[in-house]
Amino acid sequence: MKIHEYQAKEILRKYGVAVPRGYVAVTPFESEGAARQLGGGIVAVKAQIHAGGRGKGGGVRLARSPEEARSHAEAMLGMKLKTPQTAPGGQLVRKVYIEEGCRIARELYLGMTLDRESGRVTVMASSEGGEDIEAVAAHHPEKILKVAVDPLLGLVPFQARQLAYGLGLTGDTVNAFVRFSSGLYNAYMATDASLAEINPLVVTVGGEVLALDAKMNFDDNALFRHPDIAAMRDPDEEDPKESQAKEYDLSYIALDGDIGCMVNGAGLAMATMDIIQLSGGRPANFLDVGGGADEDKVTAAFKILLSDPHVKAVLVNIFGGIMKCDVIANGIVTAARQVGLSIPLVVRLEGTNVELGKEILAHSDLEITPADDLGDAARKAVAAARAA
Repeated sequence: MKIHEYQAKEILRKYGVAVPRGYVAVTPFESEGAARQLGGGIVAVKAQIHAGGRGKGGGVRLARSPEEARSHAEAMLGMKLKTPQTAPGGQLVRKVYIEEGCRIARELYLGMTLDRESGRVTVMASSEGGEDIEAVAAHHPEKILKVAVDPLLGLVPFQARQLAYGLGLTGDTVNAFVRFSSGLYNAYMATDASLAEINPLVVTVGGEVLALDAKMNFDDNALFRHPDIAAMRDPDEEDPKESQAKEYDLSYIALDGDIGCMVNGAGLAMATMDIIQLSGGRPANFLDVGGGADEDKVTAAFKILLSDPHVKAVLVNIFGGIMKCDVIANGIVTAARQVGLSIPLVVRLEGTNVELGKEILAHSDLEITPADDLGDAARKAVAAARAA
């Protein structure tokens, strides 16, 4: 789960991470009032969307007076902000964050996530703050410093100092960085975060270390332990199909292709997407209905697939183990009749009750193309999408 910058800063503040003062606003009038509460000096007006690169799209602007803050907010609220991380159509801005300005001496990067190879949380720092960390990693990997954290010891001070010295920090700023990174690590661990990223992390002229931006993502499977964080979910920032999928406990991720996929098992779903690509097509989604889905869940999954206007064909690939092929078949038939199936449907079934499942599909009076194996299914789905 993702949250907004202002929400991440609320969390970080509780763990002693230094962040500038700020207020969220949903109207230009509130934005002006927030700027006055911050002293009436220079403030940053920041669009709040679940995407990075906001400054490149005009989503971060400086205001030198409360009136100018109101003007910037008026221009941002309701706009479709386009950044390298949004969909081509951009993301609608519904709220802005008014944050006090600071005198910046340096911009750095600090982030942490789980390194699956080592099985440890890895803290990353770079002198190239304010830049896309992916671009830095691709072109200047030597500028990214890393330390792996022992889960029994946590982030110890010498590791934080090692990063600080590697960034060229000196004097009291080193101690400020140690406190900052320790607080960030504590917040990351305590909230079951999957990512905590500060970009840029700024060193002020006075030597302070501040989170000028903040990004936190959380493990959905751990949200039951954090109802306060779960309450921060913003459905307006999520794909409606993904939100609907969560209601049925379906694993769904929207993509930009035109072949809808419904598969049971994450590994099989990934393989299905790969073979569609190998056959010259583009998957429209990742959708894993799980191993124990019932007819209602399958029906819901099928409806979600067909609600995507870009889908020109659907490929169902099921290997029935715990899940029975006749259950899948009944779910497909029920959903297709309810929504009025009007696009090609290719189905490949194998496993438990496969013959019964195929019989249900064959006698459904629906236009369903059976497939013998995954390669055959992918080729038929790609051909059907091209012909649509």
